[in-house]
Amino acid sequence: MQRRLKIATIAAGVVAVVALTAGIGVAASNDDDQPLTGSTYDRAAAVALEHTGAGEVTETEIGDDGAAYEVEVRLDDGSQVEVQLDDNFAVIGSENDDDGSESPTDDD
Repeated sequence: MQRRLKIATIAAGVVAVVALTAGIGVAASNDDDQPLTGSTYDRAAAVALEHTGAGEVTETEIGDDGAAYEVEVRLDDGSQVEVQLDDNFAVIGSENDDDGSESPTDDD
């Protein structure tokens, strides 16, 4: 009887370790940026381009920091703007996205 108990305890431990490892893998994969697709991409891109007045959408993702969606737009001068949208595709913010690109400044 004790042998069965030991086997059951070991099996439960193995199951727990496997479940924990799988949970960590899922949590780690949630850190990856998830690009927008389909009609969500179309609506978010259109709103962001309307907000910036021109440009080219270079990246989209499901938002964070309070935004439902984020759209990066490269303007004609080469600068990048990140536009944050709520879940109704309303602009809730935008900021210059300086990721190392050469862009003009207003300090001249």
